[in-house]
Amino acid sequence: MESALAVPRLPPHDPRTPALSVVDMHTGGEPLRIVLAGCPEVVGPTLLAKRRYMRQHLDHVRRRLMFEPRGHRDMYGAVLVPSELPDAHLGVLFLHNEGYSSMCGHAVLALGRFALDFGLVPAPPAGSREARVNIHCPCGLVAAFVACEGGRSCGPVRFHSVPAFVLASDLIVDVPGHGKVVVDIAYGGAFYALVSAEKLGGLDVYSAKMRDLVDAASAVTEAVKVQFKINHPESEDLAFLYGTILTDGKDAYSEEPTTNICVFADEQVDRSPTGSGVTARIALQYHKGLLELNQTRTFKSSATGSVFTGKAVRNGGKKGDMNHFPTIRSVNQIKNGSITVAYFGEKALI
Repeated sequence: MESALAVPRLPPHDPRTPALSVVDMHTGGEPLRIVLAGCPEVVGPTLLAKRRYMRQHLDHVRRRLMFEPRGHRDMYGAVLVPSELPDAHLGVLFLHNEGYSSMCGHAVLALGRFALDFGLVPAPPAGSREARVNIHCPCGLVAAFVACEGGRSCGPVRFHSVPAFVLASDLIVDVPGHGKVVVDIAYGGAFYALVSAEKLGGLDVYSAKMRDLVDAASAVTEAVKVQFKINHPESEDLAFLYGTILTDGKDAYSEEPTTNICVFADEQVDRSPTGSGVTARIALQYHKGLLELNQTRTFKSSATGSVFTGKAVRNGGKKGDMNHFPTIRSVNQIKNGSITVAYFGEKALI
């Protein structure tokens, strides 16, 4: 049996359909399917150009990886590509059930360990307890720091993300079925609408039925898309609302966890607390004066109970700046994590 398993043979398949070799990981229960080999070349001079090329010419690859029978509606994926940035060890395109996202914190955590263990980055010096992996995401360059021993990953991962900011606070949106609802829009590598679940028919993010939470979050997302224009100061490729995060409303600083659930893309549910979403929440809390620099908060997923922690560590204090750097950390099978955020810019960029 062992010798049979050692033979790299594929089961019978249509030779007209290239075989894709993948590695499946997860962060806090949120899946990540990483393409090892078999994806056609993704053409483009920049990572954002490659993202556009894949969407226009290689979307069949995404559908094969994400959808049944090989995937499911909540599957998430990553295609590794070369980066044009000299400091990047690798570039990545993120895949989900609707298309291609701009940032994914849980994926960065997993990719940090993957890159180290699969030799995609130089081996750390002997005795090193942490290895740096520079990952070029569509939103920009992200630095992951992977706990290691003997040159292999052994537990916690953290990352410094791209600049983050609050785009709009206390925005009144008319949500069908819920009336006028006050929401916030913040960016943590992707744009999210943020709202307490209680404002949507008294929903409880801890105990409400998942279907009710998904329906409410989706209604907010669609309403914001119609009634508010998303702008990104650097690229139109990044100027879109990714989803809605429903919270328990506990935004004021506390040592107790605050719980949320993220519904993104085509009603896809994140099993983790959502790395880029937690980044956006920290930026919002700091923006509203509810969180001070270097105060660590814990964020829990209402779907699985997995947690990330994070803090704001720097403020540029200059209108128009958007430098909010999160660091995410995770343990064992990337089950739990922690996020550190540096936030710059007190004003919304609209």
